[in-house]
Amino acid sequence: MKISLPLLFAIASAWGYPLAAAPVNFLPQPLLKETEDGFRVPQPGYQFVFPRDHGSHPDFKVEWWYLTGHLFGPDKERFGFQATFFRKANTPPREQGSGGSKTFRSDEVFLFHAALLEVESGRFIHTERLARSGWDANASSSGLSVRVGEARLSAVDGQEDRFTLDASIRAEAGFSLKLEAQKPVVVFGKDGVSRKGESATAASWYLTFPRMQARGEVRVKERLIPVEGLVWMDHEISSSQLTEEQAGWDWAGIQFEDGREIMVYRLRRKDGATDSASALSWVDREGKATYYGASEFQWETNGVWRSSESGAKYPLPVRLKAPDPVTGSLVEWILEPLSNQQELDGAVSGVPYWEGACRVLREGREVGSAYVELTGYAGALGRALR
Repeated sequence: MKISLPLLFAIASAWGYPLAAAPVNFLPQPLLKETEDGFRVPQPGYQFVFPRDHGSHPDFKVEWWYLTGHLFGPDKERFGFQATFFRKANTPPREQGSGGSKTFRSDEVFLFHAALLEVESGRFIHTERLARSGWDANASSSGLSVRVGEARLSAVDGQEDRFTLDASIRAEAGFSLKLEAQKPVVVFGKDGVSRKGESATAASWYLTFPRMQARGEVRVKERLIPVEGLVWMDHEISSSQLTEEQAGWDWAGIQFEDGREIMVYRLRRKDGATDSASALSWVDREGKATYYGASEFQWETNGVWRSSESGAKYPLPVRLKAPDPVTGSLVEWILEPLSNQQELDGAVSGVPYWEGACRVLREGREVGSAYVELTGYAGALGRALR
C-alpha cells in the first residue's frame, strides 16, 4: 500500500496533517482543485507520464513510496522486508523556497521506515529515520530518485519499470535489491482517483507495481546472502484523504502463485463498523484491475495476538472472503503471519503499528504470499485523532 498506508494517520497526528470531514455514507462530493491551505488535490482523468510521475509531486502535501517483499536465499533462507519513504510538505507550493537554506530546508520533511524478518529464527528488526529536505534527504520531481540518509530508491538509467533499493537497519542488517516490474503499473480508482471518503479533498493518486522481480543481497550482521523474490511497490500522492470518524485501517497486498494479485483495504470507523469507502481490487495476469466495494468482501479476524511491547491486540491471522472474478465464486483465504512479532514501535512517529509478512492459505494449502498492515490498535492513534 498502503491505502494511505504504512502511516498516514501517524503523519496526520505527529505532523499536524488535516483530517477531512467524516462521511456517514460514501457519497463523495465533487473534488476541489486544492485544499484550504493551498495544496493540490488529485483530479480524475490525469494523464500520467512515466518515468516522470514515479518521482516527487511537491504541489501535494503527502506522498510515499512503499515496498514490501518476500526474499529467498540459496539455502532456503526466507526473509520478509519493508521499506517506506514518506515526503511531507510543510509549506504550500506558492510559498516553497522562501525560507531555510539549501542544506536544511524547512519546506519538506522525510520519514523512512525499514524492517526485516528472518523467518527461520523469527528475528525481526526495524528502524525509523526523520530528516529535513536537503543534503540528507530529497526526492526528484523528474523521475524516481528518493533518499533519506543512506536509504535510496532510484530508477535504473531513467527507466520507468526498473529500480534499485538500498537500505540499512541500524548496524544489524540491510538489503540491496534490483527490481524489475513483471506487469504494468496499476492506477487504482475511478478515472484514476482513489476516493477515501465523501469530502471534496478526500482522494489520492494510487499507483502500484503489484509484482516486481527482485534480485540482490540481504545483509545480516557480517553475512551477505544472495536473494531472489517478489516485491510489491505502492506510490501514493495526496493532500487530504482520511476522515475524523476513521479509527484506523487494515490493508493487504496479496501475490498469488497463479500470477494474480489482490489489493484490499478496510477503513475502520470509531464505532467498529467498516467504512463504506473501503475497497478490494483484483489484478489479473495482464495488469487489469477489477474493483469491488466495501459490501462485496469480508475482512474478519481469525484470532488475536497481543503485543508485549505496546499492549495492542492485533486481529491475527486474517480471514478474507471475496469473489473470484474468473469463476464468480466466493473464496476464503487465511493470511497467516510468518511471525506474530512484526510490530513497529513508532519510535519516531509515536504510533506503533503491525506490518508483516504472511503466507496465504486456501483450504489449508499455501497459494501465495502477502504483506498485511494493521493500524489504530495501539491506543496512541485513537488519542491523536480526538
